[in-house]
Amino acid sequence: MAKSNSKVSMYLNLVLLLSLLLIINMAESRLFQFGHAKARTLTPSCTSIYGAEKGDTCSGIIQAFNLTTDFFSQINPNLNCDQMFVGQWICVDGFLS
Repeated sequence: MAKSNSKVSMYLNLVLLLSLLLIINMAESRLFQFGHAKARTLTPSCTSIYGAEKGDTCSGIIQAFNLTTDFFSQINPNLNCDQMFVGQWICVDGFLS
């Protein structure tokens, strides 16, 4: 009987220790913003634009202005390359702030 009480007590102590470690971990992550920090949203600012012409594609504009696809997408966040139209203003240079 004493052995079973000892085992139960040992398991309860283990559960208590693990719970305490979990609580400490959660408190530290909130204190130092680990894992719960919101990503900062960068706002694109355009410094140079291009008016789309007949036959233009996003990849063609990227090549013509020597841009990377990632940067082009970041400075043109609302651009739908499948529905580009003649005269549409497209940012070809800028920065994120």
